[in-house]
Amino acid sequence: MTALDLLDLDPSLTEEERQIRDVVRRLVDDRVRPYVADWYEEGRVPARELAREFGKLGLLGMHLNGYGCAGASAVAYGLACQELEAADSGVRSLVSVQGSLAMYAIWRYGSEEQKQRWLPSMATGESIGCFGLTEPDHGSDPASMATRARRDGDDWVLTGGKMWITNAPIADVAVIWARTDDGVRGFAVPMDTPGVTAREIRRKMSLRASLTGEIVLDDVRLPADAQLPEAVGLKAPLSCLTEARHGIVWGAVGVARDCLETTLAYATTRTQFGRPLAGFQLTQAKLADMAVELVKAQLLALHLGRLADAGRLRPDQVSVGKLNNVREALAIARQCRTILGANGVSGEYPVLRHANNLESVLTYEGTSEIHQLIVGQRLTGLSAFA
Repeated sequence: MTALDLLDLDPSLTEEERQIRDVVRRLVDDRVRPYVADWYEEGRVPARELAREFGKLGLLGMHLNGYGCAGASAVAYGLACQELEAADSGVRSLVSVQGSLAMYAIWRYGSEEQKQRWLPSMATGESIGCFGLTEPDHGSDPASMATRARRDGDDWVLTGGKMWITNAPIADVAVIWARTDDGVRGFAVPMDTPGVTAREIRRKMSLRASLTGEIVLDDVRLPADAQLPEAVGLKAPLSCLTEARHGIVWGAVGVARDCLETTLAYATTRTQFGRPLAGFQLTQAKLADMAVELVKAQLLALHLGRLADAGRLRPDQVSVGKLNNVREALAIARQCRTILGANGVSGEYPVLRHANNLESVLTYEGTSEIHQLIVGQRLTGLSAFA
């Protein structure tokens, strides 16, 4: 039991779950932590190399069954996300977008041929996927998407653009969502198809250790079998977002824990006015409040994971998790920064990097406001989206 495990939650995990968590933690300590501050500062990340490392460990699409995927539990996947995001949100995003968005969309809605073509190589990290839903003018309102797919003989022709797409600059395949005469449909689009271009978005102040891009679709001609045959309507991409949001619920716990561990170590060794910072009442009050919020977030993530493994997890419950855990993790990161003082803004410590990253996590895959409305609709039975 660590000092931050106030409720002694570790024994509530199975031995296998603890082993998976610890293996991922060791990999992150070896392959990410020593380098991530430089990646963040330089705005780069060896994403393909990391993907292959993660693939060897079975982290890509790890909660899916078959096609080279590990078939792990939702809790095990969550614990992996927790350890990845404790190092950096951008690294967890690489895994989440690959497994819970691109791979899940193909696994859940694709044809057997599409699954055989893409999933095994995506599971090993040899092929990289991205998920094209958000557009330059349509983020929180995907129902208004402007990207269109029209029939031309036996082919489909896609026109439009997607924005803020993680992994897009290096992706081999994009799951693109487009409006058709029959509603929203999904397509598995090889990124080397004529008419597809991807531009990396630079000068970000957040998620700098993550590759983000814009995808332009200029009369992209695809064969009929590029369509995901089971993806009918907007519920299909939204279900993919629910999968990915579950990982965020756990990842936020990792960020909060890393900030608190860093701050606790600093406060117990940094001396001011003749005693450690941790010996002052105001500091202890901050640490206590943050530790309580951390353990509440851990309990929430674990409960949602158990619901998912029992097949009873609802999308609005995932919204409760993302809304609470990301919001509280960001508050913890900001408060930890105050205890570190001027050192809190230094890249030598991860706290402000985590806070900056969480500003993106707060927005993507459903802003806090969107999740408030989802929870509000659950409470009242009334939709306030329009």
